[in-house]
Amino acid sequence: MKIQFLSKITHPHVKRTFSTLIWFTVGFLFTGVIMLGILIFYFQQAYKDKVIPGVYVNSFSVGGMTREELLSFFNSKNERIQTSNYVFKSEEGGDLPVSARDLRMGYDTNLIIMQALELGKSENIFSNMFIALSSYINGVHLAYDYSVNEEILQILFKDIALKINKEPIDAQFSIENERVTTFKESENGSTLDFEKLTILIDNSAREIIETEKPQSVILETPIKILEPKITTEEANEFGIVEKIGEGKSEFKGSIPNRIYNISLAASRVSGILVEPGEEFSFNKNLGDVTRLTGYKEAYVIQNGRTVLGDGGGVCQVSTTLYRALLNAGLPIVERHAHAYRVGYYEQNSPPGIDATIYYPRVDMKFKNDTGNHILIQNQFDETNQTLVYTLYGKNDNRTVEITEPVIHSRTPPPEALYQDDPTLPRGTTKQVDFAAGGAKVSFTRKVTKDNKIIIDETISTSYRPWQAVYLVGTKDS
Repeated sequence: MKIQFLSKITHPHVKRTFSTLIWFTVGFLFTGVIMLGILIFYFQQAYKDKVIPGVYVNSFSVGGMTREELLSFFNSKNERIQTSNYVFKSEEGGDLPVSARDLRMGYDTNLIIMQALELGKSENIFSNMFIALSSYINGVHLAYDYSVNEEILQILFKDIALKINKEPIDAQFSIENERVTTFKESENGSTLDFEKLTILIDNSAREIIETEKPQSVILETPIKILEPKITTEEANEFGIVEKIGEGKSEFKGSIPNRIYNISLAASRVSGILVEPGEEFSFNKNLGDVTRLTGYKEAYVIQNGRTVLGDGGGVCQVSTTLYRALLNAGLPIVERHAHAYRVGYYEQNSPPGIDATIYYPRVDMKFKNDTGNHILIQNQFDETNQTLVYTLYGKNDNRTVEITEPVIHSRTPPPEALYQDDPTLPRGTTKQVDFAAGGAKVSFTRKVTKDNKIIIDETISTSYRPWQAVYLVGTKDS
């Protein structure tokens, strides 16, 4: 049976047919290979210096484009894109206008040309055939992502970074003889966040590039907060965390002795820790005010006249601290206004917000009802002739509302007063007090804590009319 089957297969007629089929197949394949080779050769020659068909960048077809056409096409797109503008805003550094041109925003033309022209033109012919066929049927989309050049950002934002960048400050706290001798509140540092800035620009650039319409983009300049190694609370054991109140006054035009006395008194009422529940006395902390305790003669109001007296200017200190106490929402136990409106205390403030002291009888007192320690600190600035008192403690959710002082009635000032001054050269006239009419002034203060009113008061002051005072030099040179 087996021998008979083989003999049928090898019949001469069948053999001829089978042989013909084989040769036909071989010839067909050979012809196909030649035709394919010719086609590939033609394709390679036709697109030797052009982009193969079916290639896209964004939604634009770039198939068939030459290097010059690609360059012209995308340069034209970039011209439109780069008419857009940015404004980077920040409180610390101000506003910085930057154009899309400054940021080199747009298509990376050189990269696109390289990628597009090299696509489907490797040394592997089969890979090229696959890429060309896939591109023709499905299309190939090349990436066009824009990325910010960090060196350009560093240059553009150099000046604004100098304003923003600040090293954090560690807190300092030390006590000697029951006074805080060294106190520096911790401060956060800051730096321009270039990493986040890059992301913000990259994200907005995509929309600008895709729409190609001129746009004005406003962005917040990103700032990174740098925390100190030692915070104020960590530096002390009294739970002092933050500023809770501040008061300021100016003393421009003060004579040298008055400035000296302000500085001395301020140094003695500073670095003081007030315990929870304690009643603070200004006089107790200030001490006696005489030449024996270091004060110099300066002009004071005494018996209705401006005269030389020990410690003139000390009330500048009590007035400034009083303003800090008001703003902190602390209860004022004792306060006395000046009998007359004093020009120094109205240089940066309306009338009615002053406090006089006269050791030991006339005092200023407040109570610490915060439940935490309070630190009293001041900053004396002789150059700018300002004094600032700052109270530090822990915020206990109290809010303070103080109305603008209202003058209810006025009385004109008396005629100007001229007084001899043996310390000034003869022929010199210097005004030390300015005319101020008498007035009745009042303002209200409401302090709320946890939605409950804890202080609701009207503070009224009656000032007698006050005359301008001039010092006339009598000192012979």
